[in-house]
Amino acid sequence: MENEDFSPSLTPPISPYIVESLSELSHSKPPSFCCVSDHSRDGGRLFSPDGYIGRGSLKRLLLRLDPSPTDYETDTVDLFGFPWVTETALVESTKLLFGLLRQQLHRLENLIQSSSHDFGQASSVHFEAEEIRKHCVTFLLYVKVFISRYLEPSRGMDNGTVHPYEKLEAELPSVLLGELHATVLYIGKLRDLPSNIHAAFSIQNQGKLLPPSWHLLHLHLDIHWSILEILHLLGEKMLGQIVYAHQFMNQTGENLTNISLFEEHCTHLLCDLVGFAINKYTKVRPTDALTSCHYLCNCTKELWVMIIHLLDHRSKASHTEFFWSYVNKLLRILLEGTNVDETRQHFTAHCKDPLGFSWWLVTHLAELYQYSRNGAVEGKKVEDNWSFVEELLKRSCDNQGGVLEEQLRMHLQCCLTLCRLWDFNVKTVTSLWEYYSKNLNNAFTIPWLGLKGLMSVSKTPFSMLELVKSCCSEQQSPDLYRMANSFQIFLRIVALQMNKETTGTHPWKQIKGRIYSKFHQRKMQELSEAGLMNFLSLFLVLAATAEVEDVVSRVSDLLGLLNPSSISTTQKALIWRGLFAFILLYEEKGLDIGVLADQLSLAFQQAAKEFYLKTTDNTRKLTLWTLLSTYIEGVQEVFETSSYLHLSEEKLLNEGFVMLLPACRESELHTALGFLQTVLARLRSVYKRSSQSLQQSHTAAAQKAPSPFVAKERHLAIAGALWRNFFHFLKSLRLSQTPPPQLADTAAGFSLLAVDMPSTAPSDLQPQPLLSIMQNFGWDEMLNPQLVSRYLSHLIQNSALVASLSGIGSSSYQALSVRSWFRCVLQHHINVTPSADQTDIGRVAGKGNADQLSELTRLVFKLPEMEMLLLKAQIEQSAVKVEPRPALSLFIKAIGRAYAGLQTLAEKSAMVSKALEYVGDILKYIKPYLVNKGPPEGLHLSYWTVGCLVKHWALILATSKAQQLLFRIIDCLLLPHALFQQDKGIPSPMLSVLRDNLPLFLQGLSVISTVSQTQGAYLKQQLRNVIQQYFGRFLPASPSSSAIVNHPILLALCESSPSPRTAQLRRTVLQVIIDGCMQFKGHAPPPRLASILSFLHEVLRRSNDSDPTSYTEPLPAVLKCLVLVNEPQVKRLSTETLQLVVEHCQAVASGGPCTQLSSVLRQFVEEHMGVYDLQVYNVLEIVAVLEQSIVIGLIPTTSRCLRDTEHKRGLGKNTSQRNAYKRLLSHLGDEGQAEILNLDNE
Repeated sequence: MENEDFSPSLTPPISPYIVESLSELSHSKPPSFCCVSDHSRDGGRLFSPDGYIGRGSLKRLLLRLDPSPTDYETDTVDLFGFPWVTETALVESTKLLFGLLRQQLHRLENLIQSSSHDFGQASSVHFEAEEIRKHCVTFLLYVKVFISRYLEPSRGMDNGTVHPYEKLEAELPSVLLGELHATVLYIGKLRDLPSNIHAAFSIQNQGKLLPPSWHLLHLHLDIHWSILEILHLLGEKMLGQIVYAHQFMNQTGENLTNISLFEEHCTHLLCDLVGFAINKYTKVRPTDALTSCHYLCNCTKELWVMIIHLLDHRSKASHTEFFWSYVNKLLRILLEGTNVDETRQHFTAHCKDPLGFSWWLVTHLAELYQYSRNGAVEGKKVEDNWSFVEELLKRSCDNQGGVLEEQLRMHLQCCLTLCRLWDFNVKTVTSLWEYYSKNLNNAFTIPWLGLKGLMSVSKTPFSMLELVKSCCSEQQSPDLYRMANSFQIFLRIVALQMNKETTGTHPWKQIKGRIYSKFHQRKMQELSEAGLMNFLSLFLVLAATAEVEDVVSRVSDLLGLLNPSSISTTQKALIWRGLFAFILLYEEKGLDIGVLADQLSLAFQQAAKEFYLKTTDNTRKLTLWTLLSTYIEGVQEVFETSSYLHLSEEKLLNEGFVMLLPACRESELHTALGFLQTVLARLRSVYKRSSQSLQQSHTAAAQKAPSPFVAKERHLAIAGALWRNFFHFLKSLRLSQTPPPQLADTAAGFSLLAVDMPSTAPSDLQPQPLLSIMQNFGWDEMLNPQLVSRYLSHLIQNSALVASLSGIGSSSYQALSVRSWFRCVLQHHINVTPSADQTDIGRVAGKGNADQLSELTRLVFKLPEMEMLLLKAQIEQSAVKVEPRPALSLFIKAIGRAYAGLQTLAEKSAMVSKALEYVGDILKYIKPYLVNKGPPEGLHLSYWTVGCLVKHWALILATSKAQQLLFRIIDCLLLPHALFQQDKGIPSPMLSVLRDNLPLFLQGLSVISTVSQTQGAYLKQQLRNVIQQYFGRFLPASPSSSAIVNHPILLALCESSPSPRTAQLRRTVLQVIIDGCMQFKGHAPPPRLASILSFLHEVLRRSNDSDPTSYTEPLPAVLKCLVLVNEPQVKRLSTETLQLVVEHCQAVASGGPCTQLSSVLRQFVEEHMGVYDLQVYNVLEIVAVLEQSIVIGLIPTTSRCLRDTEHKRGLGKNTSQRNAYKRLLSHLGDEGQAEILNLDNE
């Protein structure tokens, strides 16, 4: 060792001619560890392209090839800045060269101590450190190349003269071994490096300027690995001869050999790497165990991979210890932990969880086995370490060891990964099962994980099966620690081992007995809910991966060991879900479910019977419903999952439903009917697909399906079970006042089932089951309107149903559907109460019903009959509104227009019949509103609809076929008996809606009474009665402009365009008013005379009739009011009315005299001159102001009446009367003056 200190001036021996060629020397960069790589250059490879794997160094080492075939081909080599003879340098200057190596290491260490944080010097320091490292790795590569090329096994030397070089060459292996040992002692162990050097492991991708500590750390890695390479090469070149280092002894006092140095150095290096992993494990959370690697950087990862390949290669070639043996020894030291000194001798870091660390490290090392010597990931078989893992399993499953669930999950997650990487190992399953069979009731929860850590019992059979499938899946979630408890990870291990390919006995036969033997009657009865869940999950995994029928048979036997009285309802529901999960598994495998279905059906029927009994209290029923709903959900999932419904599924639809459905409350019935809808839809879908496959038997899907004839037989059996066990109950619900909404959907499903499979329907629906069902749920007038609208919305546009109805010759289904829609619109408000409508639920339900009715409206107007009706009425389809009320108005108008456009009597007669068929017994539909006097919306809709009918169907109602309906409308709505009973009268709600809709009735009745050929006189009288009854009821006590103008009878007379029917109605109204409301009793005026006159004035003012008679007809009554009534308001209104009549008559007469007006005035004068002469003169004065010619024409009559009056009195001339008359005449121009002269000359 005294020669280790060298000065830089040291000049090795060299031939002078070689110096001249130094400039021509060029060597490629030797391989070295480098975790800072240029990804743009390396293409994202797993290992650095400059490393030992990337440069092929490992591959050449294992294949005994030249370590660097393109280097050191020249006569000289540049080492540590000096030229050396390539073939002799190592022989002649072994100690010198290794001394230079140590000197360079010393330089690099000094560089670290002297370097500062000055960024200005960072570049120079980096390049200096890089140069030092390059010298070192170049020398190490030279040693490998020299051994590979020039070293020969030692030969026995003759006692004769030996050349000094040959002697040195013979001693080279021993000298080299000694220098390697000295180098190992000089550099020490990786773990002994200062912390600032270790910190360089954390430097990743920080550019091209790196600190000298990084270079020193990686140079240590290079030297440690190169020493293993050199020792391995030395052993290979010596052909098995042991090389002794005569100057050194190993740690046991024995002579140091190449083999002992290799093993000692490899062990120390592995201790260092394991120590680094221990430090990293302290920061790893259990949840991240599989995603957190054990190496500090890619260089240490590469070193692990190379050590694995090198040790296993040596094990196969030389029968030395393989890699796992080295690792197992070290981990056992950690696991035992009894000898503290021994543990510290190997590991400076303290490991708090040796067991968890061992699992973690072994798992990650096993994954490194996937890398080939080229650095690529290969899927080949890797070397396993089951013997050591079995030891770990025993420690993990030791109940006295105190392993917590949070640790056990990580251990088993590691074990699962190992199972994926390694071959089948039955002891893994048996060891774990030994533990879990004793802890089956455990929930396996982790408190700090919160809800994710809680044990969850699958809520449905499908979710239970999905959990099992996830256990059997080859995909492993990175979040498995949180998603699955340790037992579920154990199930994954079982499934994985069961699916392993083995050459010997199948895993199932090796595992089966071990698992079955743990279950007996006492064990089964001790199972809690969590235990049952674990039990079922285990056997589901076994069924999914092994002989399913054998497993299910054993499950049935084991469940039969349970005492029914000791099982809670929750446990029983869980058992049912488990059995349904097995049924779902049967379905996937195409096995008949009959046996399991019978077992479940029997239990279901017993529960349904108890649920049905009236003696069962409500608490017990709630408990039973948990079971029954579990069965319903299970059956639904079976039907949703089954591809062909040919595996005895009909056995699940048993007689238990006959008892269950009548006993269900609203929420429970909702669930049951929803299930029934799903089953119906699924059956029809599968049946159609099966029918198509019968026609397309050549397709791939059809070839996998069962025989169509077999499938059809099963489908018919399912349909029969549905009709037999469900339909009767649905039929009993149809007349309910508040049927469940799903009833319509379910009935529609049965209707479509009758389309697809009519032969399966019960006998009471035959021979045409579809028509019978539609009559029961769509066309019956006793049905709830919401039920009908929802039911018909499903069907009336269904092409298959329409084709079926057409095929059986039913042509009236459209008219029946229209009539049902008409009734639904009318009865939309029947079941709506004001209190319910104020609640949120009531509003939501009302909105839903309105939307449903709108949808039915849209579909009804798409019917061919309705489209033809609109076409005949010349109404565009775009005018149709989906809102029920506008659509109803359009429908009524369309029929009226279509009828008006018909020409022949036969067409009209057919149209009347069709119209009456559409509306049905409309008065029956609205009777609930009339009886209950509400709700207001319903009353208003009823009167408005019937009013529209009377107005727009006037021509139809005038026919003899429709007169009966008309008479009923008059008797029920317009002139009910209560109208004529003074103690009763019409209720105010009805009177209010009558006020709003009376114009429609009056306008229609006016036309009907005119055109009716058989009952015209009667109808005219009824019209007069209606006017007479309601004129006074809606007339205010005193004149009010708003009340008068909004009088319904006045509104009936006001149309934007004049028409004969309006004029006729006006005459009838005026006649009724004059005859019934303006008759004086003696001198007493009629009541509310001012209001009557105000109404009369408004009627005449709005009139635009061309017939003067319509204006002069009420004039006598008005004139009488002027004569007999002195009330100012009456006087004013009478005067205004008189003026209005005169003005209209002038307008109609077109400038000429109006004979009708003159006639009325003449009669007025003749009747009243004798008694009311002064009042008569006042009236004539008013007329004279407006139309003088009319009064002039009355002069002869007035004068004659004056004289007749005087003659009757017999007192001679009446001076006062004559003076009043003269005042009138004075306003009449020349004719008046002439008459005054005549009177004076008498």
